[in-house]
Amino acid sequence: MNRFGFERDARGVMRAVTLCVPTGLILITLILVWKALPILQSHSIVELLLGSSWDPSDSVFGFFPYIIGTIVVTVLAIFITVPISLLSALYLSDYSSHKARGIIKPLIDLLAGIPSVVYGLWGTNLIVPLIRNQIAPAFSVTTTGYTVLAGGLVLSLMVFPITISIMEEVFTAIPRSMRESSLVLGATRWETAKFVVLKRGYPGVFAAIILGFSRAFGETIAVLMVIGNVAKVPISLFSPAYPLPALIANNYGEMMSIPLYDSALMLAALILLFVVGGFSILARIIQRRIYLRYK
Repeated sequence: MNRFGFERDARGVMRAVTLCVPTGLILITLILVWKALPILQSHSIVELLLGSSWDPSDSVFGFFPYIIGTIVVTVLAIFITVPISLLSALYLSDYSSHKARGIIKPLIDLLAGIPSVVYGLWGTNLIVPLIRNQIAPAFSVTTTGYTVLAGGLVLSLMVFPITISIMEEVFTAIPRSMRESSLVLGATRWETAKFVVLKRGYPGVFAAIILGFSRAFGETIAVLMVIGNVAKVPISLFSPAYPLPALIANNYGEMMSIPLYDSALMLAALILLFVVGGFSILARIIQRRIYLRYK
């Protein structure tokens, strides 16, 4: 076989392997849709999404408290994550020395590799008692500590590595000449970071937030361990909640003899897949804008 034939065969093998990834996603989606069809055929989608009651033995499936619980804890985590990640990324790209960056970045990457159950144990042994004994009493609130606030704090720590890394890469990609021009004109380093780096890199910052949101939205074990798992719409940061991933993890494999129970949990997984997929597509569009802007 000549080298051109080998090149053609190698291209074909790599194309086939690459197509396995989107094919897997399509198969996952189709299986979830197929398994969720029974409940979609017997219940209206409005009833399922806006219903507040959950009684599988009576074929009542209301996802509203679980959806709201997921959204609340995720939004709280993002609100905690964004300012800290933004300032950390600016420090790494514009303020830190090469030596400091070489020490801090591996530690941030290490956070991304820690299993989620370890974060959950950390939250159970530190965050939950802190909320129960210190934070909640300061607001005249009595709670077990297993709250939306605990879930948001644990989740924010899990999202930090993603958002900081992406933001830092975006800021580093901004041409050094733009910073130097700003400094030559008399701007301080903070003014340069604020009016040059942030203004130029805002699409990347937005993409990092969206990717962090996608990562947080589907997290299961760590949040399940600290959020309380009470199927009610949370009314404050000190209320327990019950996110969709925890619903699936806690109930799948139990009481599968109940009609439509399995289908309801598959629908919950399908909702998560669509939400995370939508945010990932949006992040990709924003990254494309960054590429066109910087090329």
